[in-house]
Amino acid sequence: MPEGGPSISNPTTNPTSKTDSTAHSPTNQAPHPTANPTAGAASALRATARRTSLLVTFLLGGLTATPPLAMDMYLPALPEVTRSLHAPAATVQLTLTACLAGMAFGQLVVGPMSDRWGRRRPLLIGLAVYVVATALCAFAPTVELLVAFRLAQGLAGAAGIVIARAVVRDLYDGVAMARFFSTLMLISGVAPIVAPLIGGQVLRVTDWRGVFVVLTAVGVLLAALVWAKLPETLAPADRHGGGVGAALGSMRRLLADRSFTGYTLTGSFAFASLFAYVAASPFVIQEIYGASPQTFSLLFGLNSIGLVIMGQINGKVLVGRVRLDRVLGLGLAVVVVASVALLLMSLGVFGEVGLAPVAAALFVLMSAMGITLPNTQTLALMRTRQAAGAASALLGTSSFLVGAIASPLVGVAGEDTAVPMAVVQLASALVALACFVGMCRPWNGRTSAEGEGF
Repeated sequence: MPEGGPSISNPTTNPTSKTDSTAHSPTNQAPHPTANPTAGAASALRATARRTSLLVTFLLGGLTATPPLAMDMYLPALPEVTRSLHAPAATVQLTLTACLAGMAFGQLVVGPMSDRWGRRRPLLIGLAVYVVATALCAFAPTVELLVAFRLAQGLAGAAGIVIARAVVRDLYDGVAMARFFSTLMLISGVAPIVAPLIGGQVLRVTDWRGVFVVLTAVGVLLAALVWAKLPETLAPADRHGGGVGAALGSMRRLLADRSFTGYTLTGSFAFASLFAYVAASPFVIQEIYGASPQTFSLLFGLNSIGLVIMGQINGKVLVGRVRLDRVLGLGLAVVVVASVALLLMSLGVFGEVGLAPVAAALFVLMSAMGITLPNTQTLALMRTRQAAGAASALLGTSSFLVGAIASPLVGVAGEDTAVPMAVVQLASALVALACFVGMCRPWNGRTSAEGEGF
């Protein structure tokens, strides 16, 4: 597939092209120690980066919105799918698990591919396959085929997730990277707000299959914009040769770094706590508390607004003023507290509670993710100077695999209790906190600041 489009050579070869990268903080790395381009080339590079920066930001936000679009627009339809395909709720929840597992393993493949062949080509191929798989979901006659098509959808959709993170690592470093991830959270955070609302409205005029028709159209639009507008950010000189062995070697070196692995596991189990909410909330909110699909969509959107707001507080207020480790620790502590409150309410410790207290606890939990997830990604990626695709793949694969395991666990006790959701959320949050404290050692200020040059 031809690559075409504008090209940006790797801006990390020129420290002045990194937005805010000169604003050092205790968590900043030094710029990459590679040679600067000539003065004319450097000037042209900066001009190109400025000209494309806003558009690239929105495109990367669209790519990172792939998971919430594929998951959240479909959530209000889950009870209808169980009736339409005559399948139990636990089996229908496997359609979420399959998509999530596909996104996990797909990243493991596509990330190293993007280190070898650049970012654009694997991304365009992945988006094309994603569109086809999503269209097939709309025509699935059985739940088994729907699970299979959702797996293919996830495998292909992984390209957008993993390559978007790698592009950010190509372009930014240190504090600037943390701020950019918070900006992406603002953009991609619109997807979980809008997606369930769109899904709920689509269900007013058609059935659950129409949701996948809309997702197919969105995929076509995103693929066309990437083809026309997203520049290449990994220069040929910075690409890695070799095949599977070289990719595995890069991943092995990354995993040997205790702090990188610690931040990766911390983010993964925090994500599992979030995904337990994603998988269980349609049944908890609609079946247990009797809310309509439209009410569920509004509550889901409100929670996503909380996540976006906290992401912006993280990027605009906290980053550069407070050590990222401290912000991350605060976010994890809030997730644990919210999970404990949900479990106590689910067990009836406070008597019979209505929807409002449960919704409030879920809002607090989701909002805390706005300062938890972007900072785990930033702190992990700051540990690697090279192989950003492989590092991004490990981050994504770990998160989606742990999330895929958490998904079916929330339905093991049926549809009449929220206890499994709360138990999975609390257990995941506690493991995330243990990994953060035990492996990342946040009291050591040097841990997050020193990259190992991978």
